[in-house]
Formats: sequence, C-alpha cells, structure tokens
Amino acid sequence: MALVRVWAGVVMVAHGVNHLRSQEGTRRWFAGVGFRSPRLNARLSAWNELAIGAGLILGLLTTVAAAGLAATMLVAFWAIHRYAGFFVFHRPDEGYEYVVTMAFVALAIAVIGPGEASVDAAVLNLDLTGTTGLWVYLAGLAAGAGQLLAFYRRPVGEHA
Repeated sequence: MALVRVWAGVVMVAHGVNHLRSQEGTRRWFAGVGFRSPRLNARLSAWNELAIGAGLILGLLTTVAAAGLAATMLVAFWAIHRYAGFFVFHRPDEGYEYVVTMAFVALAIAVIGPGEASVDAAVLNLDLTGTTGLWVYLAGLAAGAGQLLAFYRRPVGEHA
C-alpha cells in the first residue's frame, strides 16, 4: 500500500505545483468552468493539493489526506470530467476514468491505511483505518460536495 500511497502523493504534489506556479491561469480556468471566487479556489486548489500530496507521501495524517484526495476528485468529476464520458479523449474536458480511479485509490488508502512505512505508524501510532477510515473518507466527499454547493455553477451552454 505504501507504493500506491506515495505515487498518489507524487501525482497530487505535481498538480499542486502546476496550479501554484500558474495561479492566474488556474484562476481563469476556475472562472471559465463555472466557479465563483475563482482566485480563492485557485489558491485553495494549489495549497490543498500540495498538502494532500505531502501527507500521502509521508504517510502523515494519511486518512485525512486520502479524504482530501476524495474531495478533490469529487469536485473535478462533478464540475468537469463527467460531461466527457469515461475516456480521456476529449480535451479540455477529459473523461472521468482518472478522477474515479484516484477516488478509489483514496478509499483504499483510507480504509487499509498507510502501511508501516509511514509517519502515522512509526511516530504517531495513529490508526484511522477500517470503519473509521471509511467515515473520514465520506467526510471528505461531504467537504467536496460543500465546495461544489458553495462555489460551482454550471456555465450556461457548457457541456451539453
């Protein structure tokens, strides 16, 4: 599980770095796809992805990081990817197989745990796995739904 956790973390850090170094482009993207407060969403997106990625790589508060990953993937799925179908063939609205796969990776990490090679296991002696991990994961999905309710409005004529 540690390799899966670390790889998911690397992917999230890469996304966060990309969003952070191009805040204006990320802001325009959020505005263009229907998010209110696009500057705030661009900043939160970048910093959240970096924090999620670091948590997954280190195995630090891993279940919380997995819940953050689930929230991020729910927002991406609902706002963008669901309109394009399963496959990533249609730019700019790529299909949803990536975000759904990452959401299931997050679920596995939350329920199974980070493994022994993690800060949670080695230092914190923290075990938020099993049913607790599932509840934390579901809380992450609820947070993603909250972001969508608060900020997302499907642009008129988009993704018909």
